[in-house]
Amino acid sequence: MNCQLPINDLTEKVIGLAIKIHRHLGPGFLESVYQAALAYELGKAGIAFEKEKALPVTYAEIKLEVGFRCDFLIDQRLIVETKAVKLLTSVDSAQLLNYLKITDLKVGLTINFNVPVLKDGIMRIVNNL
Repeated sequence: MNCQLPINDLTEKVIGLAIKIHRHLGPGFLESVYQAALAYELGKAGIAFEKEKALPVTYAEIKLEVGFRCDFLIDQRLIVETKAVKLLTSVDSAQLLNYLKITDLKVGLTINFNVPVLKDGIMRIVNNL
């Protein structure tokens, strides 16, 4: 499915899928479990995505292949980072903001599944909006 939903609708849809996963699995699993579940739900919903998308960094006029990988690039417009940690930190928001900057994308989500209520584990970051 080529979504072409407005970006806010796309983020809402992805958050809804994450909530569905969290309601079923709850907190306490490894990040890789939540990533696999999210990939399954995105595919089932017909939402285009790339998992573990390599993100090269441009410095001067060269591309540095330094191993940055976002967890999900959804519909070529939304970066999603999944976490299973006790607490999201400023490092997590900086990581996502850097990914948005190097891809020139506007919106990203960090979703921490290791919380009792998922809405408390969602961080939305915007780049130059």
